[in-house]
This record gives sequence, C-alpha cells and structure tokens, in this order.
Amino acid sequence: MNILISAIGQGLIWATLGFGLFLTFRILDFPDMTVEGTFPLGAATAVTLISNGISPIIATICAALVGSLAGLVTGLLYTKGKIPILLAGILTMTAAYSVNLRIMGQANRSLLGKDSLFSYHFLKILPPNFPVIVIGLIMIVLLTICLALFLKTELGQSFIVTGDNPKMARSLGINTDNMTILGLMIANGLIGLGGALVSQNNGFADVNMGVGTIVVALASIIIGEVVFTDTLTLTERLITIVIGSIFYRFVLVIVLYIGFNADDLKLVSAIILGLALMLPGIRSKLRLNAFLKRG
Repeated sequence: MNILISAIGQGLIWATLGFGLFLTFRILDFPDMTVEGTFPLGAATAVTLISNGISPIIATICAALVGSLAGLVTGLLYTKGKIPILLAGILTMTAAYSVNLRIMGQANRSLLGKDSLFSYHFLKILPPNFPVIVIGLIMIVLLTICLALFLKTELGQSFIVTGDNPKMARSLGINTDNMTILGLMIANGLIGLGGALVSQNNGFADVNMGVGTIVVALASIIIGEVVFTDTLTLTERLITIVIGSIFYRFVLVIVLYIGFNADDLKLVSAIILGLALMLPGIRSKLRLNAFLKRG
C-alpha cells in the first residue's frame, strides 16, 4: 500500500514537469530540449539555498525563477539569435550543466539534516508518503487554476494563437517572438519548480538528474491523451496530465514489482512512451478496418 501511495505522490509532483512541457510541446509547438537542463537547475538552486539556511518556500520560488531565466535564454537564442529550435534548447541545456556545478560547488548535494517543503511540522503527523501527496495536491491545484485563468486571458489567447498559427497571429498584430519567449519562460519556470520539488522529496540534487526528464514529462502528456480520447477543454487537458503522470508512476511500480532492475527504468520509460505514441494510430487503423468490414 505504501508503494501505491508513494506512486501517487510522485505522480503529483512530477506532473509539474508535464504542465511545463505541455505549454511548449502542445500549445506553442516548440520541441524544447532546455527541459533536461532546467530540471536539475531548479533542483540545484533549491537544495543549495536550503543548505545555506534559506526557507524551503523561498528556495522553491527561486528555483522556479531561475528556471524561467533558462527559458528566457532559449527564447532569445531562437527569436533574436535565429538559432534553430532544437539547437537553441541544446545549447542552453549544455550551459546549464556547468551552471549547476557552479551553484552546488560539486556534482551532487544532499539535504541531510535540513528541512524541506515535505518536513514542515503540520505534515509530520501524517502517515509515511502522505506529506508528498498533500504538497503535490496543493501545487497541482494552484498551478491548474493559475494556468487555466492565464490561458483564458487576452494574453493567454495570444499565446495559444501563436502556437496554432503564427502567420495569423502576426496578422492580428501579435508579437509572436515575445509570445514564444513568454511561453518558454513560464514552461521552464514550471520545470524548475518540478526540479525543486523532486529534489526536496529525494533529499538531494545531482547534475545528471535531468537525463531522460523530457521522456517522463512527455509520457504524462501522451498517456493522458491516449486514455481520454474525447475533445477536452484546456483545463480538462491539464487534469489529464496529472492523471497520466500518476498512471505512469503506477506502471513503473508494476515494472519493478515483476522483477525489472531499477537501472532499466529509462529503457522502460522510452518503451512506454513509444507505445503510447503509436496507440492512437493503431486505434484509428483498427476502427477503419472494422468500418470497412461492416461496409
């Protein structure tokens, strides 16, 4: 039971990464590779600040702000420097590795003996793993409300139009470069926030913890879309990301339970994502075959 509760908690805090990637990958149509640098950047920032006596809440906010700065760099490289999308993200991701080493002063840093968001006094009365669920739920509810309200504003609608049809957006007087930069800043701010939450839950930060992060975030989005195939509102799509993230964690628990080695989780994650991406096409083909047979 504790393993299942832990999977739910992990799914909730990792869903913040899904939110971030959703803004760039689905709405902005921007394959942002900055994610794998921003995630450990947020973790390194939060852990270093907490280790130096800063409040976990302030440290977490700072991690989100630093993540936004990484998104700003990628946005400027792409819009002003005219560097291709993928290369702009890779350049920022690569630079973030050295920045993380500078921030921590070493390859990894522990929170041993330090308080975190998950160790506040009011959470200590809860059973094991429940503090992660409580903090995760609080974060997800706040982020869902904020993102849903933002996307309904005029600025949010301009952001959506920029991703859907940049030419039409420009004809309407929307500065698509600014919208792209804004989207990357918000998205990477969420990724940095996710890194801060995960590192505090794990009790450490490591410069290599961002490897494969984009696969995990994509899995949350794709699994949610595969499970809920009906037309959904933007708010409902955000909720499906959370469900997809939790479902993905359950799958990993099952994989470990049946005897897979923990070292194989990256491979399993890639396989799960690959299957999820292929499933809509397979489903459509089966429906077409069934229709032709009836005809």
